[in-house]
Order: sequence, then C-alpha cells, then structure tokens
Amino acid sequence: MKSVPLIALDTNVVVSAQINPFGAPGRIWDRVTGRQLRLAYDDRILLEYESVLRRVKFKFLSAHVDAILTIFQFQEMVSTMPWTFLPLPDPSDAMFLEVAFSTHCPLVTGNIRHYPEDKRGGIKVYTPDEWLANIDS
Repeated sequence: MKSVPLIALDTNVVVSAQINPFGAPGRIWDRVTGRQLRLAYDDRILLEYESVLRRVKFKFLSAHVDAILTIFQFQEMVSTMPWTFLPLPDPSDAMFLEVAFSTHCPLVTGNIRHYPEDKRGGIKVYTPDEWLANIDS
C-alpha cells in the first residue's frame, strides 16, 4: 500500500484554496479532502486557520469554515519544540517550520520570502506550484 504524503501548509495556502479551488492551492486541498495527502499541524496552526478563515473580508460562510476545520480530525496533529534556528522575518511563521521539522515533512507556502533558505534549518519549503510539480514528477 502506498503511503500518503505528509506536508505542512501555511495559512495562505488554505485560504487561497477556498478562494480559488482551481489554482494550485485548490488542487492541493483537493488531495487533502480526498485523503491522498495528510496535513501536519499543531493547535496554534489550527487556531490561526480558524481565525483567518473567519475574517469578515473573506466572506466564507460559517458552515464552510466549520467543514474545513472538521477535516483536521483526519490529519496529523503534532507536538513541537521551539524553533531554535535563525529567526524568521516574521517570528509568527516559525510554528509552520516547527511542525515541518518535527514531522520531517515539507512546508508549502504562497509566501516563500517569509522563509529565507538560510533560516529554514534544512526544511524543504515549496510554493504550491513547486510542490505539485515535485510530487507529480
């Protein structure tokens, strides 16, 4: 049986998938909902997903956000250690690298500049398009 890949998703990918389900983030999200891909996350990430998805500016229905959050009961919740590598431009992004590091999985983000290569601690960081090209090759 083929194993299901595990990745960490930056919040912008989850939100982008809901805004444009036909773009690369949407295709990644389709794999999550189709159980062809598992997401690594921790409680901080889940709280951020919920907070951002419920922002009025996105106009997502509450039931839609609830359905998205329900999906996480089938994903990989992990405990992490604090990020001890060089600090990131935005320290709040460290939680995504912490989860990726603790699970030995890549991080997929729409804001690759938030994760300079010299501060990733060896974690592979991809844009959604790069990740899809890499996984499908």
